[in-house]
Amino acid sequence: QVQLVESGGGLVQTGGSLRLSCAASGRTFSNYAMGWFRQAPGKERVFVARISWIDSTDYIDSVKGRFTISRDNVKNTVYLQMNSLKPEDTAVYYCATGRYSKILPSTEGGSWYWGQGTQVTVSS
Repeated sequence: QVQLVESGGGLVQTGGSLRLSCAASGRTFSNYAMGWFRQAPGKERVFVARISWIDSTDYIDSVKGRFTISRDNVKNTVYLQMNSLKPEDTAVYYCATGRYSKILPSTEGGSWYWGQGTQVTVSS
């Protein structure tokens, strides 16, 4: 059974930085894509970033150049480094892992397992 545990959320001022972490367990971490999604108040959950089992990455346009996704296959952990944070980045951030080995899930969210989420609040 896949388990994902996020940490690192919190309150930060505009322009600040946070690093989110997500520890995965229950299967061979290195074979699966990992991702981050977010859900702002009153809005749907949306894709933020993903990293494949061979470290290729994709980002939503609004975070390119500010956010970096990375993974450590020894620690079974995926990270989201968030710099130059803006109030519009405020959301619950969800770690996700692909359902199937070595298949890259859609950014639409249909083929992922989810963590419980961690709150990120950026004050203006």
